[in-house]
Amino acid sequence: MNPPALESTRYEPLRVMVVDDSVVIRGLISRWIEAEPDMTVVGSLRTGLDAVNQVERINPDIAVLDIEMPELDGISALPQLLAKKRNLIVIMASTLTRRNAEISFKAMSLGAADYIPKPESTREISAADVFKHDLLQKIRHLGLKVRRLKSAAAPSVVPAAPRPLAPLAPVAAMAQLVKRPFSPIMPRVLLIGSSTGGPQALMTLVAEIGSVIDRVPVLITQHMPPTFTTILAEHLARASKRPAREGVDGEIVKPGQIYLAPGGRHMRVVKQGLNITIALDDGPAVNFCKPAVDPLFNSAIDAWQGAILAVVLTGMGSDGMRGGKDIVAAGGNVIAQDEASSVVWGMPGAAANAGICSAILPLNQIAPKVVRIFSGDRS
Repeated sequence: MNPPALESTRYEPLRVMVVDDSVVIRGLISRWIEAEPDMTVVGSLRTGLDAVNQVERINPDIAVLDIEMPELDGISALPQLLAKKRNLIVIMASTLTRRNAEISFKAMSLGAADYIPKPESTREISAADVFKHDLLQKIRHLGLKVRRLKSAAAPSVVPAAPRPLAPLAPVAAMAQLVKRPFSPIMPRVLLIGSSTGGPQALMTLVAEIGSVIDRVPVLITQHMPPTFTTILAEHLARASKRPAREGVDGEIVKPGQIYLAPGGRHMRVVKQGLNITIALDDGPAVNFCKPAVDPLFNSAIDAWQGAILAVVLTGMGSDGMRGGKDIVAAGGNVIAQDEASSVVWGMPGAAANAGICSAILPLNQIAPKVVRIFSGDRS
């Protein structure tokens, strides 16, 4: 079920440029976008070179950029597009190959906002409801920042009604959000949930919490498909200088290790005697996601008896909020990333607005806070 779209009478539609060498894919994506009242296609182009040459004339808010194209591929076009339009939001599109997953990670380090995996064939695409849903959601939620920039530039234009799209609070109101006192219970595990913008945020975070990883296990759910999670685990290992890999069903959870939920499967934990083990679940999507954050958060409560610190990073939707509520009720703590440093303030915003967070922090302040908490600081 899609969230309600913004009415076209309340905002100018988001201007989307579609860049893909497949005429079938360009046509499908363009039709999907044009059917939405809050977005419109302003350019449908075959190559990265076409996009670079026309981006200033077309003036898109968002570009959906294929990786493999003739004349100029997506990774080569990306920095040129951002040089010509600094605030352009770029979503990289690629098939699920290891090479394209690596390129997508590189693209995010170069300034792309997000990525989306494309089905392998045009036959798959014609029935790819998941691809359509995810693409439109990414455009819509990433477009919230575009709308705010435009609103700030034209303060006399006031929307006719409050937006219902996502549980967001304005940056200026962050100080008014209710924060809970930190629980006195010493956490015995660190759980992290993230989605859109998460890979770069995770890399920043794990690079600075080595002392925590050495003392307790770290379990992460990032909304991401198969192959991509394999690559992400390798990047996390390099960033943290600690072992990091996708969780394996039945393996014992130990300190000194980062466990990442594998793409396409939920990762839970179960207590078995004196040990806590990984349990992978091939069940239905939760919060439209698989893997999802809530199954990990909820399962950890019994395993660690509430001695949990959970961190909710950038991402669209509200995944992690319900599990975070249960963690807090069991005596644990939740920290959320703040709006200004989030690519999308959906997941952390939902947790913050639910009143379950003991801290709402910029990304660069989360790691120091986590280290202090595991050192005994409860302030």
